[in-house]
Amino acid sequence: MYKNKTFLIVFSLAITQFTIGQNNTNSPYTRFGYGNISDNNSGGQRAMGGVSIGSRSNQDINNVNPASYSAVDSLTFMFDLGSSALVSRFSDNTGKKTTMNANLEYLAMQFRIKKWLGFSAGLLPYSFLGYNYYSKDSVTLVNNTSTPTKIGYTSTFNGSGGFSQVYTGLSTNLFNHLSLGANAYYMFGTMNNYRYVAFDNNSLSNPSSRNTSVAAGSLRFRYGVQLYNTFAKKHDVTLGFIYEQKTKLNSSFSEITTGGLNDTISTEYQFETPTLLGAGLQYTYDKKLTIGVDYSLQKWGEAKFFWDPATSANQENLRNRSKIALGFEYIPNPVGRNLSDKIKYRAGVNMSDAYYQVDGLTPQKNYGVSLGLGLPLYNKATNSISMLNATVEYGKIGSVSKLREDYLKFTLNVIFNEHWFFKRKL
Repeated sequence: MYKNKTFLIVFSLAITQFTIGQNNTNSPYTRFGYGNISDNNSGGQRAMGGVSIGSRSNQDINNVNPASYSAVDSLTFMFDLGSSALVSRFSDNTGKKTTMNANLEYLAMQFRIKKWLGFSAGLLPYSFLGYNYYSKDSVTLVNNTSTPTKIGYTSTFNGSGGFSQVYTGLSTNLFNHLSLGANAYYMFGTMNNYRYVAFDNNSLSNPSSRNTSVAAGSLRFRYGVQLYNTFAKKHDVTLGFIYEQKTKLNSSFSEITTGGLNDTISTEYQFETPTLLGAGLQYTYDKKLTIGVDYSLQKWGEAKFFWDPATSANQENLRNRSKIALGFEYIPNPVGRNLSDKIKYRAGVNMSDAYYQVDGLTPQKNYGVSLGLGLPLYNKATNSISMLNATVEYGKIGSVSKLREDYLKFTLNVIFNEHWFFKRKL
């Protein structure tokens, strides 16, 4: 047992270092706001459209709602490692382009500390930046000694980085039908945005560049509640809620410009993460059929983002983001002897708002559809069943009039479910 623990700890640290350096997107939309915000759903939850707030299981790790940790069995240690691959096709009025990215995405573990106390910890993404594109335009130059001159120019945009978060959480059961939980997150990382402008005729105007960087390292908290009960032995119902208060980031900003004015600027801009509210309902019939629905709201419109104390205003405006998700899961025979009886078939849909603006306008709603399988893996040595989850998601972002992104995201995660906390008799 101790050898397994040592290996897992070393392996987790190695994966952590590798994960921090990865980026799993190449979308121009990540230029705005904090980039692509992760919902932190596990592989199985993604297959159900992202349904998670009301999810309560002793076979999965649900870090979206920390109240779920108390559901873990007292003899079980769970470890979840997730990876993903993303294929995106971008299209507008001028043409199409396809990109692909892949990386290890998250890791989490969960077990019981006491009979009444569950624990979870791990490394999760918060946001991703990754883009590289250019645009062409023209400008008319006017001075006192010559006639107006129209000159073309090319703007190149590059972005990388994002924020990761280490979390740890606790959950306890009260009165047999109520569970309370809390997560503490430490966010860290850097957002890098670079713009380079080159004119077709350098004799009329010199090229210029602007390189901005936002670094942050901050602590924030999330609170969760789950009310659960079983009716007539076959009907399990869970109602869940999550709440996160608006949090100021301990951040630093720097800007380097070259061309017309060579300078390094360090402005005391302020940044915040938004208030988060969420509710979810999940119903399971006879341990076979599960239906869940979630609704969440992130109040980005009330959060400071490039907030300038001198003007008491944001330099960039964000919008509130709401998301609704609906998901299904079916298990043919949960108590069957064959592993094929315990395969989990999943499907889901979701719809969400963009939290940023493009050219002063809010993009159209984003849509997603997902399918997945949960394949049981039997360990004869420990008489335990782990789970391999495979998920494919199709989603749409934006519109062809500006830029439309159609993507396929493949997620593969393994939940190692081992009986570690007992003594074997010889």
